[in-house]
Amino acid sequence: MKLTYAAVLGLGLSAAWAPASAQDAPRQLGGAPVMPAPAPRPTAPPPRQLDAVPAPVAAPATVAADSARPAPVATRPEPTPAQPAPTIFNRPYVMGGSTQPTRYQVGLKNGAVYNAYDVEVKQPLFGRNFLLLDGQRRIELSEVGFYENETGHYVRTTLPHSSREATLRREKTGRISLYATYNTSYAPGGYGMPGFGYGGFGYGGFGGYPYGSGYRTTKTEYFSKDNGPIQNLNSRNLALATADNAGAQELLAQARRYQTSTTVAYVAGGGLLLYGLLQSFRPNSTGISPVTYAAVPVLIVPLIFQGKQAAAQRQAIALYNSGGMR
Repeated sequence: MKLTYAAVLGLGLSAAWAPASAQDAPRQLGGAPVMPAPAPRPTAPPPRQLDAVPAPVAAPATVAADSARPAPVATRPEPTPAQPAPTIFNRPYVMGGSTQPTRYQVGLKNGAVYNAYDVEVKQPLFGRNFLLLDGQRRIELSEVGFYENETGHYVRTTLPHSSREATLRREKTGRISLYATYNTSYAPGGYGMPGFGYGGFGYGGFGGYPYGSGYRTTKTEYFSKDNGPIQNLNSRNLALATADNAGAQELLAQARRYQTSTTVAYVAGGGLLLYGLLQSFRPNSTGISPVTYAAVPVLIVPLIFQGKQAAAQRQAIALYNSGGMR
């Protein structure tokens, strides 16, 4: 029994020391070196799918509620209408000229338009009138269709029933635009009543004689409808131009009544004045006849009626331009 236990113990000790002795054994120099096992290569991640659609993100409850509403229909913006080319009396003008800072424009009859900072009207003692633009460019007035300067807007056109061309200043702009000419003349003498001689009566109607001597300025007004031809400003022409507006027609009817009263007052006053002068120069006359003095207030009445007539005409023009009471 003891022998058997010793044999088993010896066999176990020999098995435990056998690997250690093999490792401590001297290395054989002529043998091939033992290579360590290669480390495993890292595996490359799979390529990213470029066209993959990202997963939708859940919208909040409020966004979901809003999304249930119908989407507004997209509308294309209305195109801005092109501005019409500037016209004057139905003649188109092409913009052009200087690119310097400008304030005014000068349009020629051939269609060209010049921009200028300063426009002067030159009236030489000898020669024809002309415009001077910025102190350099000279343009004959006969070539000008319209021009502007610090005093207003002017047009060059022929007057009604005349072949003469004149310069008219624009007084009012609208469907019916008002224009006027100003003529200054020198009267070295004359006769007349105080207050009756400076300027002209009405619109291209009666003329006046200055009291004493000096200069007088006569203003004559015209109008143009829708940039049409120039017309004399009177109740008849205005009635034809505003035939599609009942309110303007009523005002012009009042203006015609004032015009009739003016004519009657002139005839009555002139008759009284003539009779008074004849009585004053009779051989047995003792002085100026009282009838002459009575004619003075009668001749003042037309001035009142003319003011009312002009006011009614202007109200009719303003009403027509505003488009009221059609």
